[in-house]
Amino acid sequence: MNSNIIILTFIYLVSLAVLLIFNEINYRRLKVKGEISRKFAHFATTLCTIPLPYVFSSHWYILILAIIFSSLLFFTQKGHLLQSIHDIERKSMGSFLLPISIYVTFFIAEFYGSKLMFILPILILAISDPMAAIIGMSMKKYNHRIKILGVKTQKSIFGSGAFFISSLLICLTALYFNRRTFDETTIIVSLIVALVSTIGEIFSWRGSDNLSIPISVILVLLLFK
Repeated sequence: MNSNIIILTFIYLVSLAVLLIFNEINYRRLKVKGEISRKFAHFATTLCTIPLPYVFSSHWYILILAIIFSSLLFFTQKGHLLQSIHDIERKSMGSFLLPISIYVTFFIAEFYGSKLMFILPILILAISDPMAAIIGMSMKKYNHRIKILGVKTQKSIFGSGAFFISSLLICLTALYFNRRTFDETTIIVSLIVALVSTIGEIFSWRGSDNLSIPISVILVLLLFK
């Protein structure tokens, strides 16, 4: 590992630490609910990983970052620290799956030599996922739980609707800039990505959407590769 990579890795770790500290301060001073501060941390930290394919040339560097971040989450949970992330009533493994998901997505994108295969899934995970959760929690009236084959899921109509619309817009924009054209293929692929990722989010359990969302997006991109 050369000196430039060491410096970049250090900068990324410091940046993530600053984001988490800022989030923790807001959580304590403003008495923000744990679910909200957790979603902000999810949004900010995930969005910060978008430039990774342009910064790091190998998935091994991302693996190191993922291990460090996962260890940080593990020890802060055990030590009752970073309550802005861990203070939720429901059981969730989402925070631990996030660094794993980012690494796996990066690895697959590197394998296929496609930056889009990393950027698009991570953008949807960073933006659509917290948007769906916040809207789902905020809008109570007429916001019923989604039923599939008579089974009531944990996802709401408005939340999943927000996820679908936002992921569709993200995909349309990303594919347009990637393909430099706006045609039927762009629209069809965007609709399928939005639909499949929304289904992946609906059927997720205890934070598993942090992995199911990017994997579902990658599968659609591979189908149309």
